[in-house]
Amino acid sequence: MSEPIRVLVTGAAGQIAYSLLFGIAKGDVFGKEQPITLILLDIAPMLPVLEGVVMELQDCALPLLREVIPTDKEEVGFKDLDAAILVGSMPRRDGMERKDLLKANVAIFKSQGAALDKYAKKTVKVLVVGNPANTNCLIAAKSAPSIPKENFSCLTRLDHNRARSQVAIRCGVPATHVKNVIIWGNHSSTQYPDVHHCVVNKSGSDTACFDAVKDDAWLKGDFITTVQQRGGAVIKARKLSSAMSAAKAICDHMRDIWSGTPEGEFVSMGIYSNGNAYGVAEDLIYSFPVQIKDKAWKIVDGLKINEFSQSKMDATAAELIEERDTAVAFLAV
Repeated sequence: MSEPIRVLVTGAAGQIAYSLLFGIAKGDVFGKEQPITLILLDIAPMLPVLEGVVMELQDCALPLLREVIPTDKEEVGFKDLDAAILVGSMPRRDGMERKDLLKANVAIFKSQGAALDKYAKKTVKVLVVGNPANTNCLIAAKSAPSIPKENFSCLTRLDHNRARSQVAIRCGVPATHVKNVIIWGNHSSTQYPDVHHCVVNKSGSDTACFDAVKDDAWLKGDFITTVQQRGGAVIKARKLSSAMSAAKAICDHMRDIWSGTPEGEFVSMGIYSNGNAYGVAEDLIYSFPVQIKDKAWKIVDGLKINEFSQSKMDATAAELIEERDTAVAFLAV
């Protein structure tokens, strides 16, 4: 077996991490032959809870899990990392203005980005989950100048999976029979779930999504709003935010970075825009369709974008520009 890789999860005492850690530790993400050292970072008041999580991981008796390190110290948490999954963030509280939320998270992700820069491997792959994920990811990347911006991504795979599932349910097929949905833009209610390039396998052959669903009004209306507002619907029903589905999406995202995407398929990831794809401004973390090989992503280019799609892609980009400009102003303070 190879040497253990060092994988950090922040917010490790929280409910997303509780659903996530078992999947990582048993080999669902980095491979069934890859030993792992798990580093669990959280704030000091959560350390007693983390001890319970460590005990549970030990009690699972998982062959790939070599060591579990609970900590509240960045110099311990970020040391020599191969992968960092940044789940912890400041949640939005009742009555909190969005700019106040951004200010609080800028402080967190500026500090974590600097810790990545100082302590982690320069090859580290960083996935930001904590919301507002796109802008938090941008701040972390800007605060780690010695690590390539291509190594940073944010989670829009949960939205991607939600879109895939909605189409599958509508068509009466397994979700694995739905390929190449796209989430454009921000992980927020302005995101654009796009199925113009999606195919559905029905009766053994691939069919364009619009032909498979046969309900253009739904695909351009309720389908989009259902995916955009799904997180809020889960909170309303559970009184808690998505955890199981978020953990599954994190596993999917990191597994694809490590192992690559299947031939002919693409997935959605929030990645750094250099201004050269689909008219999206540079210096944003924007969700694009990507294919991954050898741990490097490539934007799927040349897809035809109609007027309906372009207007929605522009709207979510405008929100991200506003978020970025607010956050960067705080970064300079």
